[in-house]
Amino acid sequence: MATLVLVRHGESQWNLENRFTGWVDVPLTNKGREEARLAGVKIKGIRFDKAYTSVLDRANETLQIVLNVIEQENIPIEKDQALNERHYGDLQGLNKAETSKKYGDQQVHIWRRSYDIAPPGGESLKDTAARALPYFKKKIVPDLKAGKNILISAHGNSLRSIVMHLDKLSKEQVLELNLGTGIPIIYELDKNLKILSKKELK
Repeated sequence: MATLVLVRHGESQWNLENRFTGWVDVPLTNKGREEARLAGVKIKGIRFDKAYTSVLDRANETLQIVLNVIEQENIPIEKDQALNERHYGDLQGLNKAETSKKYGDQQVHIWRRSYDIAPPGGESLKDTAARALPYFKKKIVPDLKAGKNILISAHGNSLRSIVMHLDKLSKEQVLELNLGTGIPIIYELDKNLKILSKKELK
């Protein structure tokens, strides 16, 4: 049996300012650091063999805080942009309310919530899954099948792709899925990746 824990990074400065963040490196807020600390407290009983994260600072900082809390800072860590947040293209840095005024509520809603329609110059959720899932299957699945306990600190959309895969969600179902900042999701998996249990530690 293997344990997989997914943690979306804590609140970032641009989450707070209601901006499209994407691949821009934005620091955690103090609230975000506290969310990361609490995530660590909630999973303190799990011993991890390895951690994976994106190359973006907010996910890396969240991971370091969690590992510090659970006193496992020496485990191997692999960083890859395959786990980065969805790239919002021309919308990156824009305030979401201002963007709605510029492009219209309906258009922005389509860009944010459709599965396969990307914003100008950016990625759809389908595009994000097209890089996150091959990486997950190539790198992380073999660890899980070997019975290793794995921690992933990443982003709302890259993690939604992984949850979609594990939970066998349709593209309509995944659009309703929202992952809170700093809230661990714990999967217990057998060697065939069948879900034995799933908990969200709010």
